[in-house]
Amino acid sequence: MPDVIGIRFKDCGKIYDFEANGSGSEFKKGDLVIVESDLGLSIGSVIIERRTVETSARELRKVLRKATEEDFKQKQDNEAFEKEAKDYCIERIMARGLPMKLVFTESTLDKKRIVFYFTADGRIDFRELVKDLAAKFKTRIEMRQIGVRDEAKIVGGFGMCGRELCCKTFLTSFEPISIKMAKQQELVLNMSKLSGICGRLMCCLSYEISDETTEIQPKDDTSAMGKSAPLQDEIEDVPQPETVSRHIEPPTTSSQSAAPASPDKPQTETAKENAAGQKQETGQEHRKRKRWRWRKFHKK
Repeated sequence: MPDVIGIRFKDCGKIYDFEANGSGSEFKKGDLVIVESDLGLSIGSVIIERRTVETSARELRKVLRKATEEDFKQKQDNEAFEKEAKDYCIERIMARGLPMKLVFTESTLDKKRIVFYFTADGRIDFRELVKDLAAKFKTRIEMRQIGVRDEAKIVGGFGMCGRELCCKTFLTSFEPISIKMAKQQELVLNMSKLSGICGRLMCCLSYEISDETTEIQPKDDTSAMGKSAPLQDEIEDVPQPETVSRHIEPPTTSSQSAAPASPDKPQTETAKENAAGQKQETGQEHRKRKRWRWRKFHKK
């Protein structure tokens, strides 16, 4: 069972486990150490102190030693080297007319590899660009295409709240964000107000959405989509499949209301028509009687 420590290479970056056996020194939280990562020699910061694990999903690399003054000086020299590599890469991108945007350049501590991070709308054929960079710097070149959210995390900035971006401050990974989160909070569905500087939905939309709330809500929740459930009266008023269409004509004479039911219509339809005709006839007689009384009173 190896002893491992958690190491982070960038601010708000992911934490990786490295084997601490055989290093011959104790590592505390906050110490800067030299490790052999997948890219090469790198300087990382200890975030999680030594602990013992039974098994690991991947092969653990070892921690070599603590960082020294020479390592810090080498890192400062690499910063100037990385700036030079970035400027030259931008120049070659413009010269070849490639539709890509260079975001960040990173070099290993021993300068055996340079990694160029860029963004683009689609796939880019950068084989000729890699040849130019390899001929210039005489080292291994690696091109990595990243998304707009990763670009915002690297570059940084300020959101519409006036604070520094969450991904630059404390977020270590990006969780999926959906427009349903904004609907559940009854926010105005204006994409210009719900999007961050990266052009995607803001990560803070998920801060007030708990997992318990999403599990309790049914899958076909109409209230989350801005629709109200139908009332009981509305449900009862919906015609059933066996209901037939009706069209009742007002009766002209009293004889029509007393006419026998037509054999072509159902008995219930004829009864309803007769009742409606009698009610309308009663109303007409009442109005006539009221008009006759008014005239008789004024004649006197």
